[in-house]
Amino acid sequence: MNHIFTVEGMSCGHCEKAVTKALLSLDAQAKVVIDRTHNSVQVDSDMDREALAQAIADEGYRVSA
Repeated sequence: MNHIFTVEGMSCGHCEKAVTKALLSLDAQAKVVIDRTHNSVQVDSDMDREALAQAIADEGYRVSA
């Protein structure tokens, strides 16, 4: 499934790496595409959407839709 989240607070490459690492810790096969310009995180994964959102939030970012 393709999940798209709006994530506020990502401002650098370190932020991207932290979010990517958190998502891959849930699903090592996930494909993660981050667009900081549009505050967008796209995750192709069979994991539960809420679990993915929580992983991003646990890194300190505000997640919506």
